[in-house]
Amino acid sequence: MVTQFEIMKFLEPVIMPMSEGIIICNSNGMVLSANQAVSDIFSLQGNNNKISLVNLNGFNLRKSLINAGLEQQGFEGGYCEIPVKFEEKLSINHEVLWLRIESQLLDIPSGDEKLRMVILQNISAEKRLNAVIANKEDSCFITEDPEMLRLLERLDRVAATDAAVLFQGESGTGKTELARRLHKKSTRANKPFIEVNCAAIPATLIESELFGHIKGAFTGAVNDRTGRFKSAEGGTLFLDEISELPRELQSKLLRVLQDGLFEAVGSDKTQQVDVRVITASNQDLIELVDNKAFRNDLYYRISVFPFHIPPLRDRPGDIPRLVNALKQQLITRGYPEDIHFSNEAMRPIMNYPWPGNVRELANVVEHSIICAIDGIIVADSLPDSLNLYCKARKQPVKADNKTEINEMELIKSALLQANGNKTLAAQILNIDRSTLWRRMQRLNIE
Repeated sequence: MVTQFEIMKFLEPVIMPMSEGIIICNSNGMVLSANQAVSDIFSLQGNNNKISLVNLNGFNLRKSLINAGLEQQGFEGGYCEIPVKFEEKLSINHEVLWLRIESQLLDIPSGDEKLRMVILQNISAEKRLNAVIANKEDSCFITEDPEMLRLLERLDRVAATDAAVLFQGESGTGKTELARRLHKKSTRANKPFIEVNCAAIPATLIESELFGHIKGAFTGAVNDRTGRFKSAEGGTLFLDEISELPRELQSKLLRVLQDGLFEAVGSDKTQQVDVRVITASNQDLIELVDNKAFRNDLYYRISVFPFHIPPLRDRPGDIPRLVNALKQQLITRGYPEDIHFSNEAMRPIMNYPWPGNVRELANVVEHSIICAIDGIIVADSLPDSLNLYCKARKQPVKADNKTEINEMELIKSALLQANGNKTLAAQILNIDRSTLWRRMQRLNIE
């Protein structure tokens, strides 16, 4: 007859290094052994030998197991032969924790008593991920990156309020999608959501675009026009690229944000509006404030809740998930289902810095599926930009002429002035950030 002591002496070296929480108990629910992962899951301190199914940092695992199908059996003197598997939501140290729990008997020959093994898997990240991708509009936020998860959770909390929200981040990171998500989860979801790209409207027209005008206000104003603020009445107005708003209009925007009051162009009649304003910028507004290009008081009015969206290159672990999600989206649009990315193709994708972020990744996925060979996406299926970048990294480029040498010196000087900040360096050089990145790639500047 094999004793419990002998069984545990054999099992403990197996269960201790496992990433899942493992508990071995007898038919009465007494814990005989538990690995370190159990302590990590429940934030327990001290000796694992003192772990109890009745109190795991306030959680009664024994009760949950009985409710899942062990009543009047496993812990009541008999044995439940059928494995039990379920999910449980609990709160540990004021944080929500989701566990996938499995329990089954250990079939150990010649044992003096049947033992039960309980397997605990923390699936909190999986639950958060499923909640995010439940809506297809949120697909670009498929993530397990801690910073992005915190951002999404905070965003959902602030959505229920009317607090002003500012999104800052590079082009292609999903600022517009986040604004749509915020509106959809707000109390204004049944009212209009109006988007305005301040960079796409000429400075001479943007005041009329936002606030409207009356007939005869200026040449070409042949009719009264309702502005975007009035069109968004009761709902949300999203001002993208707010940094491009002319300074002379910033005071008028500040007034409508503070008091909800404005006048249409050419009119002396004051109108009132109830609108929540969300803003976004791919530039650092604090720097613009310091440079007197953006009003200090307006910045603090629009940034009650500022969110910085990390670029894709700062969360490379999300790239495979995003590739799969984008592929699934394309399938719904009629692209073939039986297409797979080879390891050869994923290597350049993982090594590429993605200056265009998720927007660029979406284009690459679509390009690659179209160019797949016999259902497999290989390196040659990818756009040339990815393959050329990876090739250039392996083969250092030397500046061959005076023009290139001068260009390298200018870029390095700008980067030095900006302390390595590429966005600021691009501003110093008076070029777009993506242009700077392409020149750095061509000249092999790290």
